[in-house]
Amino acid sequence: MLPVLGPDDPFPPLAGAARRPNGLLAAGGGLSPDRLLDAYRRGIFPWFDRDDPVLWWSPDPRMVLPLEEMHVSRSLMRRIRRGGYEIRADTSFVGVMGACAEPRPDQAGTWIVPAMLRAYRTLHEMGYAHSVETWIDGRLAGGLYGVAIGRMFFGESMFTRVTDASKLALVALVRQLRKWGFELIDCQMKTVHLASFGAREIPRADFLGQVDRLIALPGPAREEWKAISIDE
Repeated sequence: MLPVLGPDDPFPPLAGAARRPNGLLAAGGGLSPDRLLDAYRRGIFPWFDRDDPVLWWSPDPRMVLPLEEMHVSRSLMRRIRRGGYEIRADTSFVGVMGACAEPRPDQAGTWIVPAMLRAYRTLHEMGYAHSVETWIDGRLAGGLYGVAIGRMFFGESMFTRVTDASKLALVALVRQLRKWGFELIDCQMKTVHLASFGAREIPRADFLGQVDRLIALPGPAREEWKAISIDE
């Protein structure tokens, strides 16, 4: 049976996570900042629909993007050089999350429910959750958000309103993270889109070993995120 957590209950061992659906570990427990940060440090993340309880996941294998292996297509490189956009970070975190929560043509609903919006806004105010944004003609055109602990970045979601806008934000993020000594972005679940950038699956045990090492390293100060750019 799926463990149901009370507010103060610890997460169960990851060995008990389901094989089908891959990685389902537990339900309940709320979305307090302490709960969320503990989850990320253990390789766990929340993902659930509006009518579900909070569901916690730790899939095996795990999709990750090694930063030194990121692939940028020739067409995207041409778009980067062409300019006509601005990269910012943490200037519209709520706007990015709200855009990521908007219904998409291939989806019946969204997993970024109001409770998630409130929880991650709190993490942002605490300096853990960050947005990277692409602005075109003064409008938010695309972006992404995630959680940074130490020198580990846990990606959550991305959106685009203009072709390649989210890709520009991702390239900017990867280039800046490399400068800061990050090595990995957690992509959670396998997607063809992320694989096109060089993301790949690794065993969960290997992922957890990297997380333990990287979250223990000193990360950038909160104000440093404001200086993010797409420049090498």
